[in-house]
Amino acid sequence: MKFSTGMTARLAVAAVGGLVLAGTAGAAFAVDAYGDEEVEVSVSIAPATGSGSLSLSVAGTSSSLTEVASGEPEVRRFDGGLPEVTVTDTREAAEIGADRWWYVVGQATDFAGDSGQPAISAGNLGWAPDVIDEGDGLVMEGDQVDTIVDDGPDAVGLVGQELLYAAFDSATLAESGETSWSATAALFLKTGADVAPGDYSSTVTLSLFEDVL
Repeated sequence: MKFSTGMTARLAVAAVGGLVLAGTAGAAFAVDAYGDEEVEVSVSIAPATGSGSLSLSVAGTSSSLTEVASGEPEVRRFDGGLPEVTVTDTREAAEIGADRWWYVVGQATDFAGDSGQPAISAGNLGWAPDVIDEGDGLVMEGDQVDTIVDDGPDAVGLVGQELLYAAFDSATLAESGETSWSATAALFLKTGADVAPGDYSSTVTLSLFEDVL
């Protein structure tokens, strides 16, 4: 049988490897320990350039609603206000990039009674957003959201995430020289006249997002 030069070389390598492995398997080694030494590694990291941030803050953690005249015999109404909500953006326009926009949405849970009375749906809570700092017209408030007791296409309540306010050009807004913009909202709860008396509570979750147009 004839072997090519390449095959002969491969067989030779395999044979040598086998001999080496056999020799290694049969050897015994003694391991002696002579102590350990430690090296502490440290580094000083400077703040990154362009380290601004986009953040959300709320001026309070609670709000109370007070009954007012509803003008409708079958409806009870309770009014209040959302604590001031502020978006702060300390980033440079170049860091933000083009076509980005931020927005704040709110969503409520059902009102739970303190004595086991039936819950009041989050759909019974509405709001009317109001922008305090308009940022040269670049910051806009969301539409009023009516309750399920009302009529019309916006009579859905705060069951889903509803827009409080938004800036539709984050980079241009950052160039304005301002770094924070605030908004609030009038809150109103509407129930039937036969609603069970007692104390109720709901949680409104406010969330800040940034997206690309």
